[in-house]
Amino acid sequence: MVESNRQKKIAGVLQNDLANVLQNMLREMGQQGILISVSKVSVTVDLSIAKIYVSVFPPDKAVKLVNELNELKPKIKHQIAQLTKNQFRKMPDLSFFNDDSLEYIEAIDKAVKGEENPINNPDLLPKRKKS
Repeated sequence: MVESNRQKKIAGVLQNDLANVLQNMLREMGQQGILISVSKVSVTVDLSIAKIYVSVFPPDKAVKLVNELNELKPKIKHQIAQLTKNQFRKMPDLSFFNDDSLEYIEAIDKAVKGEENPINNPDLLPKRKKS
């Protein structure tokens, strides 16, 4: 389905504000050496739910961090609502997901360069999980 201009605008505003809020939260929690970026935000047609895809470096801490973000949803939603109170009538519900596309691209890149040959070992490139 094609996103409307309104959905795109709301997703853009959320993406920018979420990036700032999440980076500040990591700094406050004292998480040293973890980098987080909001790679994509998609909003439903009725603007009630926002799916947020975050990319975490290092990748081994991604699942734990995404679970923590989902637990802290009310706090994050409140902070974003304070920032966007003049732009939105109703703040959409937030759902956080891990964006593993960079790791997937890296695995494909290694395979193309011949470092690890998926023809000899087909388990090197597992099937992508749909979220």
